Amino acid sequence: MPPRSPLAPAEFPALPVIGGARFAIAEAGVRYKGRPDVMLAMLDPGSVMAGVFTRSATRSANVLDCQAKIATDSSEGAAIVVNSGNSNAFTGRAGEGSVAAICEAVAEQTGLPANRVFTSSTGVIGERLPHDRITAKLEELTGKLDGASLPDAARAIMTTDTFPKAATAQIEVDGKPVKIAGIAKGSGMIAPDMATMLVYIFTDAKIGRAELQAMVSELNAKTFNNITVDSDTSTSDTLLMAATGASGVDVAWNAEFTQALYGVMLDLAHQVVRDGEGASKFVTVHVNHAASEADARTHALSIANSPLVKTALAGEDPNWGRIVMAVGKSGAAADRDALSISFGELLVAEKGWVAESYREADGAAYFKRSEIEIIVDIGLGQGHATVWTCDLTHGYIQINADYRS
Repeated sequence: MPPRSPLAPAEFPALPVIGGARFAIAEAGVRYKGRPDVMLAMLDPGSVMAGVFTRSATRSANVLDCQAKIATDSSEGAAIVVNSGNSNAFTGRAGEGSVAAICEAVAEQTGLPANRVFTSSTGVIGERLPHDRITAKLEELTGKLDGASLPDAARAIMTTDTFPKAATAQIEVDGKPVKIAGIAKGSGMIAPDMATMLVYIFTDAKIGRAELQAMVSELNAKTFNNITVDSDTSTSDTLLMAATGASGVDVAWNAEFTQALYGVMLDLAHQVVRDGEGASKFVTVHVNHAASEADARTHALSIANSPLVKTALAGEDPNWGRIVMAVGKSGAAADRDALSISFGELLVAEKGWVAESYREADGAAYFKRSEIEIIVDIGLGQGHATVWTCDLTHGYIQINADYRS
């Protein structure tokens, strides 16, 4: 495992037990030896599921299967099975057979209908999934299910991640507590339209499936779909959320619950960027006063995905001309003489030229920080967007050059 990211949180959060949800992990040896690589989550009857998935045209058999069954009847509960080390993507009919075999084996072991078993796989693309290694562990997994094992699950789903990712929130509705806890994996092949991320969020709140799906979809657009590490959209990314209803507290259209869920999702999304392969800088890109919201997002992603911008960040070189380049190439509306660029509170360029107050030494000092803000004002309208990214270092190349070796 590569060394822990310098941008990692100081500690893993204390995750609450979510009523109606139990977890277990096992060492199946899908690809890795001597470490957990499979997790099982069991959800009580009545648990509703919502999800968002990659838009990749070559998405995996697991993703296609989850999409087909996400809205099925919740009366009998659900199960989630996740393996790391093999993505089961671009494996043809064999991949579909692997998903079916796992779902049928879990159904037989647990008594659930197969259409309430959701699977995810993450890892190498184009290699057949040895699903028999996973199904051989189901008796062990079901025998170890425990409400306090979500932190273990966060570790079992890691691939090139350097730290496990989790976030939590708790609110009170009419004096009754409602808990949310989520885990995620992701480090490289991270781009909007989801990424090579697996995200699982659990709550004991009571909410209808349609309302939960609408909430998750809306918040995903503001969080996971606004991060990028390397602009590469994965074949496998999946976000599943389960609401068990164990608290008995109805949170449909509850603003406080929505805000708490947003906080959990944003925290997890930021952790994925902080664990970007080889990353040494956490970068926030704000684009303001674009001609439209869509234009603002286009400009922000052009900046955040530019290899020239990202390598300048890695080299601590405040080469603001590369930001000008990224705005100009994006295809969204821009006017040289209306544009301004700032690094944090440091005004760098305005009115088509370098700002009179800007000093290169100040920019260089700012770029030595581990957390950087790039603020671009387009000066053409009211559109705004924020995207989070990281720098591009030699470490990224080393990790990905050696990924299959």
